[in-house]
Amino acid sequence: MKAIICNKFGLPETLEYKEVENLLPKEDEVLISVKACSVNFPDTLIIQGKYQFRPEFPFSPGSDVAGIIEKVGNKVSHLKVGDEIVGFIPFGGYAEKAILKAKDCFSKPKGMSMVNASAFLLAYGTSYHALKDRAKLKKDETILILGASGGVGLTALELAKLMGAKVIAAASTKEKLDLCKQFGADEVINYKEESVKDKVKELTNGKGVDVIYDPVGGHFSELALRAIAWKGRHLVIGFANGEIPKIPINLTLLKGASIVGVFWGAFAQKEPKKSLENIKELLTWFATGKLNPHIDKTYALQNAPKALEDMMQRKVKGKIVIDMTI
Repeated sequence: MKAIICNKFGLPETLEYKEVENLLPKEDEVLISVKACSVNFPDTLIIQGKYQFRPEFPFSPGSDVAGIIEKVGNKVSHLKVGDEIVGFIPFGGYAEKAILKAKDCFSKPKGMSMVNASAFLLAYGTSYHALKDRAKLKKDETILILGASGGVGLTALELAKLMGAKVIAAASTKEKLDLCKQFGADEVINYKEESVKDKVKELTNGKGVDVIYDPVGGHFSELALRAIAWKGRHLVIGFANGEIPKIPINLTLLKGASIVGVFWGAFAQKEPKKSLENIKELLTWFATGKLNPHIDKTYALQNAPKALEDMMQRKVKGKIVIDMTI
């Protein structure tokens, strides 16, 4: 089978597209023919050795996959050969075939394309866990979403609107903010041209925002936190800016605010029942037309390094996907 292989930590150009040995599932695993794998920001970190864990070499990046089951382990009873699934793995998705734990596979809804399915679990799972479980977002609260046009940002925007919140979307270009408006943003901030802190204060009549959804990091985190409301919750999603912020901790005291970490992968492993409930609800919303993943572009498997470069250079709006059929 063909795969994108990382033999040493580095930038996307160090990855290799090559033939590798076929895989065999263990008793609690399944082997799938991967039809699509979405590209996520952690993929850019894992190939550089900057993620929370470091796989042994050689490995393929890629976590969000959709495909068809080819083999099942002898202890797997709820899945069978031929089932179309969407699933999550720590790495290994940029390949024609992949091994998944059976418990991390879910039936793909009818009518959901493989490309959309692969763009679903991590982004929507992260955002729903963040808003529902960590922020406990309430109807009519106001949320500021940084990096709102990105892969997780747009999902947070969609879900916040479904949950009845007012959404202020922040992004770096007019084109990105126009997309946010299409997805229902009530207000927008171009943080290349406007002060996040001052604009939020203006839009909220001085109150500030109840929740901050922050996948960006860097200096934007402190600017946003300075515009948080009393008892607000600042959700730490990631650091697409490339810089982990050093927050003056006294700001939480002055605002009675909380800084809340969000790590969906760990949540899914440590609280599987809660995670499963969330995923079922998200898939139901998709099936009823309430969620609509925005696919910016698709890439052939051999062009996966270019997809990662585009992600790192912030050229992406919504999701990009490795499509094994092209």
